[in-house]
Amino acid sequence: MADYMKMWKDLGMDTDKHDLLCEALPQAFGDIYLSQENRPEFMDYFNFVVSEIHGVRPMELIEHQKKGGKVFGTFCVYVPDEIVFAANGIATGLCGGSQFWVGGGEKVLPPNVCPLIKASVGARLDGTCPFFKIADMYIGETTCDGKKKAWEILADEVPLYVMDLPQMKRAKDINAWAEEIKDFKCMIEKTTGNTITSQSLNESIKLINNKRKALARLNELRKNEALPISGSDALLISQIAFYDDPTRFTEMLNKLCDELDERVKNKVSVFDKNAKRILITGTPMAIPNWKLHNIVETSGGAVVCEETCTGIRYFKNYVDESQTTVDDQINALADRYMNINCACFTPNSGRIDDIIALCKEYNIDGVIDVNLKFCTTYDIEGYTVEKSLQEAGIPVIGIETDYNDTDAQQLKTRIGAFIEILED
Repeated sequence: MADYMKMWKDLGMDTDKHDLLCEALPQAFGDIYLSQENRPEFMDYFNFVVSEIHGVRPMELIEHQKKGGKVFGTFCVYVPDEIVFAANGIATGLCGGSQFWVGGGEKVLPPNVCPLIKASVGARLDGTCPFFKIADMYIGETTCDGKKKAWEILADEVPLYVMDLPQMKRAKDINAWAEEIKDFKCMIEKTTGNTITSQSLNESIKLINNKRKALARLNELRKNEALPISGSDALLISQIAFYDDPTRFTEMLNKLCDELDERVKNKVSVFDKNAKRILITGTPMAIPNWKLHNIVETSGGAVVCEETCTGIRYFKNYVDESQTTVDDQINALADRYMNINCACFTPNSGRIDDIIALCKEYNIDGVIDVNLKFCTTYDIEGYTVEKSLQEAGIPVIGIETDYNDTDAQQLKTRIGAFIEILED
């Protein structure tokens, strides 16, 4: 990583503590990613993004602010980035996926809160993440009780706007979400000083749709018998999608997919032909949470699909680009976003349907249902997921974990035994 010390100090970050993270990340990344054999050459771009993750993109965000622009930090796939970009703002992901930040969160949160929430709060309170320092405003949402109360703590630090997500998917709930997006639009216009027009919103809808299409293209390639890219690399790309400039990200991902197309034609695979095809479902895996994919892919498995918010849910379905008025465009946004199947909804049968359909599409041998410790909604829904998959004749195993590596060997034993059963 280049020398960004002045930028970090100007942001008021705890540079001594941050140095510890900067020292640990390259080793972890090297062990998991750079040790892979036969990686696609164009993964070099995504390697670069990780190596400069607290440097290049933060500097771009600061330059945007110097020109009068606003930066909005988001935590969830339900926040419509299209509205932010339509007002010449920038939306950037804020989720924390490292144990490094958990301790800071536990200073103000009880220990029996999921690590993602604790890490997100800790990254801000400890001053060890530039994205949390740069954002002019955070955008929260009501997807779980833990988050709802965490927003109250973060609101003492930074202006925080909360979107009230309905918990059912009836017509009136979709209409309510459209109204919520309208309120969000008004707030973004007031904060940025820019009016959102049907033209600017149409352009931003196309911008984000193009990013989704590039991610969908990548995942289509993972359906092939000869797998041109590892699940670990696919996860990394999806994680980077939350942070990177959307235009550049889309261009770079499509260039990678061009390379992967050639690999498929030439039957170049990064896995042994006997590797078992695994689908991972459950809680999101924010950067740098790479543990589970690495364990699966060093235990005889190949992760070929993720039914998570850092997987299929993030890019599945597009916003209708044919609408010509702001009201109709907002309705199209509401329709698309309410089709995301988060465990916060009741009932949530659409998620079960998606998992079973994906198992057929990706020729899945087995499913791993992963739950971040203390995530109550996904933990409870795990019962229904596993029961439904068993009834459908699909092998499944439930895993609970957090960001610590203390359970890595236990997980390796359990997952290794699961994959061995799939070979019988």
